[in-house]
Amino acid sequence: MIKIGMMIGERYEILEKIGTGGMSDVYKAKCHKLNRFVAVKVLKQEFSENANFVSKFRVEAQAAAGLMHPNIVNVYDVGEENGIYYIVMELVEGITLKKYIEKKARLSYKEAVSIAIQVSMGIEAAHNNHIIHRDIKPQNIIISKEGKVKVTDFGIAKAATSNTITSNVMGSVHYTSPEQARGGYSDEKSDIYSLGITMFEMLTGRVPFNGETTVAIAIKHIQEEIPSPKDFVPEIPAGVELIVLKCCQKSPDRRYQSMAELIEDLKQSLINPEDTFVVFNDPDEDAATRFISDNEMAQIKRQSDRRDYMEETLRLKNDTELIEEDEYPEEEYEDGYDPKMERITTILAVVAGLIICCVIIYFVGKITGIFGFGGEDKGTPTTTEESTVESETVPMIKVSGMSVAEAQKQLRELGLLTELNYVESEAYEQNIVISADITEGTSVKKGTTVTLTVSAGTEGREVPNVVGRSYEDAANQLAGQGFSVNKTESYSADVEKGNVISQSPVGGKAPIGSVITVNVSLGKEDNKVRVPDLMGKTEDDAVLTLIEAGLAVSTGEVYSNEYEQGLVCYQSYSYGSYVEPGTTVEIKVSLGSETVTYKYNASIEGPTPEEAPDYVVGTSVGVTIVADNGKVLLDTTTTTFPLAANHNGIPSSKGMITFTYTVTTPATTTTNESGETVTIPGTTESRSFTRAVEFVRE
Repeated sequence: MIKIGMMIGERYEILEKIGTGGMSDVYKAKCHKLNRFVAVKVLKQEFSENANFVSKFRVEAQAAAGLMHPNIVNVYDVGEENGIYYIVMELVEGITLKKYIEKKARLSYKEAVSIAIQVSMGIEAAHNNHIIHRDIKPQNIIISKEGKVKVTDFGIAKAATSNTITSNVMGSVHYTSPEQARGGYSDEKSDIYSLGITMFEMLTGRVPFNGETTVAIAIKHIQEEIPSPKDFVPEIPAGVELIVLKCCQKSPDRRYQSMAELIEDLKQSLINPEDTFVVFNDPDEDAATRFISDNEMAQIKRQSDRRDYMEETLRLKNDTELIEEDEYPEEEYEDGYDPKMERITTILAVVAGLIICCVIIYFVGKITGIFGFGGEDKGTPTTTEESTVESETVPMIKVSGMSVAEAQKQLRELGLLTELNYVESEAYEQNIVISADITEGTSVKKGTTVTLTVSAGTEGREVPNVVGRSYEDAANQLAGQGFSVNKTESYSADVEKGNVISQSPVGGKAPIGSVITVNVSLGKEDNKVRVPDLMGKTEDDAVLTLIEAGLAVSTGEVYSNEYEQGLVCYQSYSYGSYVEPGTTVEIKVSLGSETVTYKYNASIEGPTPEEAPDYVVGTSVGVTIVADNGKVLLDTTTTTFPLAANHNGIPSSKGMITFTYTVTTPATTTTNESGETVTIPGTTESRSFTRAVEFVRE
């Protein structure tokens, strides 16, 4: 039995419970040997008592301990103590991918692909060491507070599945591959299928197959085609869609054959997301395309009728155990895949072939003009693509003979930019365009820069080169030569802020009064990140917000009277400030209002003559100590001082000591008027005084 504070393995001090799963509980612990925090996963009692399971568990965990990769939660140690079987793992501060998806509803395709690449790299490292995960799912993928993606529980699933652990314990039926659902042989391609389902959930916020029982879900993995993620989120790029579909093929031979292949396509999808670069494997159809016979078509239609029969033949213990292969009729699935899928794939191949032929014929006709479209008539665009191209180009106009101002105006209206090159000329007056570097009538893309050769007349003045100078120096020098200055600005990683990047015209002569355009550097492009408002958010929400903003995070706890327990009450960078990407923002989470207590450990001295002039040493004195909040700390009677007082957990910082004592006057004898002696008895009076006291904070 694990208890907080206990030491296991003579080095791991259990600090707190941080999670629980189907097979184990997870604790945060401190390794006193290496002085670091670790996660200790402890097997639950029902599995610890299964000797066969424990044996396989230890073998697989020890194999996983040999894995070291940035995208894997590394295993440090495996041990047993007094019947407690445990694994010591890297402690990753963060949240599971499952929780991350739930918080965001669904991820953008770029974020999903980026996470999938990191997961794939971790799985690839395991596969290279002949270790198959067998339980890839969002719950086993952790996103650290630094944004690093790590896969956990390597090697553990094999021990579990080999001992027929029920699927409600495994919690994995939504992500299991068809061969695993049938209880058949699983290999690296089973991990690829499960990763495909995980990608589907990242992109859509839901799993592709669901049902009322685990049996129904498992049957869907075996029988039904996976829906396209675009059915739920139409904006998913085609390339990403095809990657998911290829990962989730029913037949392992039709999936990616290695993680390296998958990683290559994932990276390609970030560069060209809409390209259909994914190549589907079809080992049974390499020789030729065959048409579906009437008999085969009838068999496909009968597949749905067999579902009831399939469910009756499934023998899953308690309706939750993973499906065993021998519970299916042998003729239903041979060679590890569904004939229905094979035949439907054939239909799709035929249809795709016809579509491709039509497209080829269309484009050949458009190019040659055989069908009377796409000919030489440039004035009547026949396709949207042609219209788009024409709308992005304009014909170059004649500018020679125009004033430079008019030429620039007309070219600007066409969407073209200009640069000026002045030359001395006797044939053209000052500021008249002599020529352009693009011939009249040429189709030019909008945004193209046209260089105009402009006359400087015969009295042009040399244009100084001011590139690299500060704008103030450049402007003063140009103005001193009689030129006007036009300032533009742009970012530059090479030119210091405020200095001239380029000028137009560069060198040569230009008429006095000509406008010289200088482009001034704004410095490096500002790519700083704006710090979000984290105050009052939960810790998980704050961490997610910072990760999404591209910032790192460190957390701590502090008492706060302003914010409720569990909410962020401090952030090291204020909301709205700008920081470099990757900057660590420290947040502190409220522990609630601080409960401050005080102590009073002292020797109480007896009444002084100033406090009680008539007090007689040895007289019985009542001593009461009351805190400011009314709590009575001491109520006693004593005849001797000093009086020891030791009190802890006092809720107030101040209090009052009350001393109560009695004073007795002696009897007196007097003679009255008649000469008789009269004795007056003594009296006893109760008197008290107080003494203020301050307590010490604990």
